[in-house]
Amino acid sequence: MQGMQGLRRDMIPAAKPVIGDEEIDAAVRVLRSGQVVQGPEVAAFEEEFGALVEGRTCVAVNSGTSALHLALLALGIGRGDEVVVPSFSFAATANAVRLAGAEPVFAEIDADTFCLDPDAVADAIGPRTAALMPVHLYGHPAPMGGLTRLAQRHGLAVVEDACQAHGAALHGRPVGTFGEAACFSFYPTKNMHALEGGIVTVPDEGHARTLRLLRNQGMEQRYANEIVGANMRMTDVAAAIGRVQLARLEGWTEQRRRNASVLDSGLRGLTVPPVADGARHVYHQYTVRVPGGAAVREAVQEELRTLGVGSAVYYPTPIHRLRPYEDLGVHLPVSDRASEEVLSLPVHPGLTPDDLAHIVAAAGEALRVAGAAGAVGGRERGEVVPS
Repeated sequence: MQGMQGLRRDMIPAAKPVIGDEEIDAAVRVLRSGQVVQGPEVAAFEEEFGALVEGRTCVAVNSGTSALHLALLALGIGRGDEVVVPSFSFAATANAVRLAGAEPVFAEIDADTFCLDPDAVADAIGPRTAALMPVHLYGHPAPMGGLTRLAQRHGLAVVEDACQAHGAALHGRPVGTFGEAACFSFYPTKNMHALEGGIVTVPDEGHARTLRLLRNQGMEQRYANEIVGANMRMTDVAAAIGRVQLARLEGWTEQRRRNASVLDSGLRGLTVPPVADGARHVYHQYTVRVPGGAAVREAVQEELRTLGVGSAVYYPTPIHRLRPYEDLGVHLPVSDRASEEVLSLPVHPGLTPDDLAHIVAAAGEALRVAGAAGAVGGRERGEVVPS
């Protein structure tokens, strides 16, 4: 490792969105057609995405955040209600609850999978709780068995935040099929994208119709407004790109999983991502823990950058510590510790075998330079059992 200073190279990006000729051709075809908003491409994308979620009805919108927001509204969740969410997630998870008029209640995560801990969720349920919103973080499915049992026991809705988990599954059942609604994002860094966009999956046509009204100013027929709605439609350009990406998703997913396996085998001194029994992890992010906390992680990240390896921290601040929510006074030590230790390394399907070897070598060198190796000691990949 001592000689790596002489092996600097072009940066390996932490994420690498694909916008190739097929995506460009699809966008141009739609632009030339003149049907560019909420047209045949959107309908085709909704139909095709349904195959990923066991044929559930899909309603496309303009972002993953809009998907979460409208899913809650369609289920009648709003003022006076509470929704149990993880704090260790992107802020959109809690923001969508507030936008719907309800209040997020933060529950603790499992230290291995970074997903909601059912025992913590049980403690967070109160008389105003209307729904649970588990996040399939980094592409790892949340423990839906335990969470859906809790929901059934207390008469709660389940809204899956699957924005990072296209194609993930638990015991052979795809995410997006466990709750009353589920939401996916098509932001450019996701496992598949549509430049921007989102989709809500629901099991019944009644909620699907409400979602269609909500995304389109409350109307199905022009100027025949039935409810108060918004403009959250997906464009046909986005849908056409999404259709191209969807056709390639499975191949990209398997490449991500192969890349993750190489990293699992090669990395030392870091806690590599455990995978729960029966879980299909799709590695939106390959997230390790750096022993020693935030200062050591920052040093490791800087050395990786010097060695030509991009990385990112998702998320440096739990939601309960962000300004809009800090007055809630929540104490979540597992989430706080995760925010100090997590580091996401490149795992995207654009990596070559040489890239993967360089990431492994650079990580070892970065730990040595940062003085982190042995500070806590890395753990081998473990098995965790979802409830």
